[in-house]
Amino acid sequence: MASAASTKSEDSDKRLLKLTRIYRYPRGGKLQDEVVDGYPNFHYLTSGIDGKRVQLESGINLVRLVDGVDGARRPVILLRSSPWKAGGETTPWHDFFDLDHGHVRYFGDQKAMTMGPVGSTRGNAALAEAALLHMAKDPGTRALAPPLMVFRAVTQEGAVKGYVEFCGAAVIERVEILVQRDPLTGVSFPNYVFDLAVLNTALESETIDWRWIDDRRNPHLSLKETLRYAPEAWREWVKSGESALPRIRRQVAASRVLSKSDQQPHTANETKALTTIYSFFASKKHAFEALAATVTAELLDRQGARYQFGWLTRGSGDGGTDFVGRLDVGFGQAKTSLVVLGQAKCISPDSSVSAEQLARVVARLRRGWIGVYATTGVYSRAAQIEMVEDQYPIILIDGRTLAESVWRLAMDAHGGNLLAYLTAVTADYQKWISVRRPEEILSVAQ
Repeated sequence: MASAASTKSEDSDKRLLKLTRIYRYPRGGKLQDEVVDGYPNFHYLTSGIDGKRVQLESGINLVRLVDGVDGARRPVILLRSSPWKAGGETTPWHDFFDLDHGHVRYFGDQKAMTMGPVGSTRGNAALAEAALLHMAKDPGTRALAPPLMVFRAVTQEGAVKGYVEFCGAAVIERVEILVQRDPLTGVSFPNYVFDLAVLNTALESETIDWRWIDDRRNPHLSLKETLRYAPEAWREWVKSGESALPRIRRQVAASRVLSKSDQQPHTANETKALTTIYSFFASKKHAFEALAATVTAELLDRQGARYQFGWLTRGSGDGGTDFVGRLDVGFGQAKTSLVVLGQAKCISPDSSVSAEQLARVVARLRRGWIGVYATTGVYSRAAQIEMVEDQYPIILIDGRTLAESVWRLAMDAHGGNLLAYLTAVTADYQKWISVRRPEEILSVAQ
């Protein structure tokens, strides 16, 4: 009779991790249980054929180095993000996930109380070392790089612990050092932040075969042999490196029409932020234009755009325009600039923006201009369909996106104090107001 370990290795269907699927991570769970509490058992799927577990107890979880036939290698690094801890004393940072576009921004494990320079913690040191391999120029070095398996904690059955969502296999694109502030003590400290590219595993039906990791843990297999169960995107990345990222990054061709719930806060922090924003601007809605302009700049800058804020318009008679900015594309002589017209609408978070309201902004756009509509509410289905079908060049910032951005900005500038941040943003509101034609932004110096 075959052993449980060998049977498990032969049954590939039960060794697949599926993207966006939720797994039970029971503390001390049994390896042989395929299902625990109605969910696939993380330990059953990821333990090696020798019975050795991999852990998700920390944010950055390392699997022991293997002395392989062609050099020492780390089989895998598992990352776990816990949104319910974000903004607290132990986890003051906020990881960012955009799985539809294959992007995760993951903060290292340095904390305010950490003694020593950035990179001295076990997790940061391992990820920094992995980043050198991930960003290497030659395929042989990249083949040594540990794949990153990304998970995030989710709340299920009323429990915030014990359940994780699989977010895919990833490689490191960029590493930065930034300064963060502990929201409780106000102490600033440096930390690593890693930009990750989530691999496109469409050819594998959006699954990862864990036998790939088993092979990487086997010291008797060469690096070439460990690729037999690796996803095609990983093999292409090993071969071509950074130049392959646009081809192998996960992209979801999702409908651009979002439901109401998708446009509203999903976390307690987002809900708190949106409620505070609406309450703060309830009696001074014109000042909301300043926040909308700031959020627009943050979102565009976050995506790597070069955006220049111009000015706010007067509160009346602006013909559907509340703020003006400029988007610069290219460099030097190979550059062009686009006028950005913004509309800000502070409404009840349960209210919706209609197609007619969007059309007023669109009517102000000239050829080559871009619109931005920022609201504390949501966009009606009719408004979204009209935007898609008529190909309006307009960016929609809904209540959820607004709350996410404001929470990040408040964390960075005021340690998460939302009222202090909103007060600071609107302090110079009157000074930002100008009576100028939108096209004048094109002549404003960079």
